Amino acid sequence: MNSLEDIWNVLMQSLSEKLTPTALSTWFSDCRPVELEEYRLVIRTSTQFKKKIISERFASIIKDSLSELFSSDFEILILVGEEDYLKEEVGDDGPLPEMAGYTFDNFIVGNSNKFAHAAAKAVAENPGKNYNPLFIFGNSGLGKTHLLMAIGHDIHESYPKKNISYIKGDDFTNEMVKAIREGKTLEFRAKYRNVDLFLVDDIQFIAGKQSTQEEFFHTFNSIYEAGNQIVITSDRPPKEMSLLDDRLRTRFEGGLMADIAPPDLETRMAIARNKATRLGLLLPDEIIEYIASKITANVRQLEGVIKRLTAYREILNDEITRASVDRAIDDVTRNGTDIPNPDNIIRETAKYYSLTPEDLKGNNRSRDTAMARHIAIYLMRQLTNLSLNDIGKELGRNHTTALNSIRRIEDMMRNDSEMTVIIRDITSNITTSSGTA
Repeated sequence: MNSLEDIWNVLMQSLSEKLTPTALSTWFSDCRPVELEEYRLVIRTSTQFKKKIISERFASIIKDSLSELFSSDFEILILVGEEDYLKEEVGDDGPLPEMAGYTFDNFIVGNSNKFAHAAAKAVAENPGKNYNPLFIFGNSGLGKTHLLMAIGHDIHESYPKKNISYIKGDDFTNEMVKAIREGKTLEFRAKYRNVDLFLVDDIQFIAGKQSTQEEFFHTFNSIYEAGNQIVITSDRPPKEMSLLDDRLRTRFEGGLMADIAPPDLETRMAIARNKATRLGLLLPDEIIEYIASKITANVRQLEGVIKRLTAYREILNDEITRASVDRAIDDVTRNGTDIPNPDNIIRETAKYYSLTPEDLKGNNRSRDTAMARHIAIYLMRQLTNLSLNDIGKELGRNHTTALNSIRRIEDMMRNDSEMTVIIRDITSNITTSSGTA
């Protein structure tokens, strides 16, 4: 997507999958995008009435679609006619916009996350004192970012003058490269090395990037030595990041490590009920339990289903039934937030090498079979929420073998562009073979 118009067209296509043609034509036919800021989409419509309807009925759906496109939360500003607006600066005078909906109050605590939650609360109450850095790890969609933002929210509330900085691992790389290109390295370093609270999401994306790791190492040291708090999230513990600099691994492991596992059924039910209540959706217990039994490994998927049920009720006047729940689940998975089945990963990887799944699960050690086995293990780690032990079991291997396979593929991808192409092609086959079911 190269322009605001391109983004708007993609957004409208996404909305067309969620709204009736009549609703889309009635309320959005004369809507136009004005600007997409870092955290906000500004659009313009023709009348105050349309603004009211879009705000009340469709804003949450637009936000969901933007979140699906950019994997980040956005706000919506709607203008009428030639109405102008003032840009809002984000900085030391207010909390970062991502923190708006993420608080400890709306985080559902269960056995799978209670240690990470307690650690995050302790950091928020006494930053820079005990658990520094706090390193929260776990698979995607389990609440790591929620806890990260909740820490930022509470610290801002308690210490409004503190300088809080949030960044994702890959954005740190992008900003650093841009600063070097524009000759603004000193400004870049001053921006991050002088903060009171440094929140870093998805740190795994800097692994293998030597220049980024070097810069991050010095940033980390500057903040830590000043007695200021660092909180980091990752999809895996430092010891499983084979391309992570040893100095950074030592720094990360020197603090408190807190993992988040997939929630159990009771916790998933509590999350679904809490989300539904907040959206004004009263669901019977059997529907709550059915949703929680279908969505087992990803809190973000669970919330997505509840949001879609809300949209069905408000926009399409649909009753909430088992069939509408199944449709909501299908909508969530069709939009790419589902988790591929391990059997599908094994099957498509084997097929790419003209092998069978049984070949990969057996003891054949031919070159192609061994390579396909390594790739299947790597892709299961990348595309599912399975632990290394569970990944190993899928192919009759152990934790150590799985980890060695992952490291081997990561090394090959770094040094061999052909392997990167192979991984991309197999991933595409997995995604399209059966709707990643």
